[in-house]
Amino acid sequence: MVDFVPGASSRLRALPGHLALGALGVLCVFPIYWLYATSLRRPDQVLSLSPIPWPLSLGNYAEAIQLVDIPQLLINTTLVALLTALGQLLTGLLAAYAFAGWTFPLKRLCYLLFVGTWLVPFQVTMLPNYVLLLQLGLLNTLGGVVVPNLCSALGVILLRQHLDGFPKELLEAAKMDGRSSWRTLWTVVVPNLRAPLAALAILLFVTAWNEYFWPAMVLQRSNDVLQLGLRSFMISEGGQGTYWGPLMAVAGLACLPIFALYLVLRRHIVNAFVRSGLK
Repeated sequence: MVDFVPGASSRLRALPGHLALGALGVLCVFPIYWLYATSLRRPDQVLSLSPIPWPLSLGNYAEAIQLVDIPQLLINTTLVALLTALGQLLTGLLAAYAFAGWTFPLKRLCYLLFVGTWLVPFQVTMLPNYVLLLQLGLLNTLGGVVVPNLCSALGVILLRQHLDGFPKELLEAAKMDGRSSWRTLWTVVVPNLRAPLAALAILLFVTAWNEYFWPAMVLQRSNDVLQLGLRSFMISEGGQGTYWGPLMAVAGLACLPIFALYLVLRRHIVNAFVRSGLK
């Protein structure tokens, strides 16, 4: 067996692609860098175009903490995003396991109808959900933001694709071992789906974290989540934009939980995307 060792010519041919990817990466990272650079400028230098903020100052963070309750906003937003992601992950896993592993009448039609709900625009379901929350007394509560989003067709579709490629021998072995379907799911299927589950979890968490329209509809009398807290800076003093420094400071703090989650689940996420690309 001869090992393939890339030569100098192949590395030279790949150089333009690497340079293009590097330039694209810099373009993607620059807005994030500018956000943190602006948040670390002195309040009287917030509108400066200098690429390097100096001297560094935490004045914008101090002013932001005085204007809004940032710890409470972070706790509320994390709670909403976590419950939403876990709910969608659980319902998606159960539904995908049923569609992939069970046989029942009209299974294909049920799956097509289920997937069809993914194509329904949010504006169509918005009003019925709003009326239902009003009747349940969940308006202006964090529960009203979470409950209508506990199920996602996207999670079912992605997990069923992975379950269709799951080794049937493992399921047959678990059945011969006397395990029930419920026990097989949690002791055989879930441990072998850690990578796609982690990738889907962070995708659902980031989506719920960035959601603005639905929380703005439900929480009309309060700014209990970060998205609405950021909005309060934009509409303060008639929208004159005098709080750009604190706004950037709060936006920078809002990005930190996402970065932390990605660092924790990075290995599983990379594995999930690599395996998906090889199928």
